[in-house]
Amino acid sequence: MIKVAVLDDYQGAFLQIIETQKFKGKYNFKIFNEPFLDESEAISSLEEFEALFIMRERTPITKSLITSLPNLKYIMTSGMRNNAIDLQATKEKGIIVCGTDINPNPAAEITWLLILGLLRNIKQETENMFQGYWQTTIGFELKGKMLGLIGLGKIGTQVAKVAKAFGMEVCAWSENLDLTCANKIGVLPMTKEDLLKTSDIVSIHVVLNDKYKNLITNKEFKMMKKSSILINTSRGSIVNENDLVQALKDETIAGAGLDVFEKEPLPQDHRLRFIPNALILPHIGYVTAENYSKFYSQMIENLEGCLENQPLRLIT
Repeated sequence: MIKVAVLDDYQGAFLQIIETQKFKGKYNFKIFNEPFLDESEAISSLEEFEALFIMRERTPITKSLITSLPNLKYIMTSGMRNNAIDLQATKEKGIIVCGTDINPNPAAEITWLLILGLLRNIKQETENMFQGYWQTTIGFELKGKMLGLIGLGKIGTQVAKVAKAFGMEVCAWSENLDLTCANKIGVLPMTKEDLLKTSDIVSIHVVLNDKYKNLITNKEFKMMKKSSILINTSRGSIVNENDLVQALKDETIAGAGLDVFEKEPLPQDHRLRFIPNALILPHIGYVTAENYSKFYSQMIENLEGCLENQPLRLIT
């Protein structure tokens, strides 16, 4: 019997999606619904398991964790990229790491929720309705505004197409911007500086790596219009959080819509929870029934393939 730990299943989704009775006698699943307090708790909780099912970047799978789990043979992660896994350590220990497909559209959809939520003051108006008030703010239209995309991959391209449907102008920048793609969908290539200076909305859609960490700092906030908003549905570390908090408090920019943070779950006392011009969500951009079904079903498929010496969707 293979012992499988399902980590960070915050919503209790695994048992809703996977009929575990089908695998009775083959797999012994244990569900962890809460994040570990620290790595020492993770080690003591996971030392008996041979396989981990993980949601990417919730629990860091570090070298010290990997080397402390004597029975670990398989790691199945959501998505085909997980920066929280030390792949060099898994390779050294002979642990097989596999990923899953992921739908890009939910992240594009949540981007527009944040944009519209900020421009139409949805947070304030909803709260005020429950307090008995009526029409307390004045919003802004999208038509004619400039949307600046930092990154024009699968998600950025979807966001751009929606912007065009709203009658917006769209520009984009990244280190490796695909000019052919930009031209095809009517997106104007710009330097990072020009994008920040001219955009009414700046939305981040690049993959976090060393060159994009702290890409947006106090220097970049000062380039932006005072009326502009920043949207981040990519990764928290792309934006310097201390500088962002200060820019929002000083009204260097008008607002920020965030679905990602440097530390997740976001601490209860984090300053972003108490800033009125920040619209924050608990990293739900990818959290859909369709994605979760794909994640957990393919994790099972991957593990089955590993046991048959035909691993699927290998991450190397």
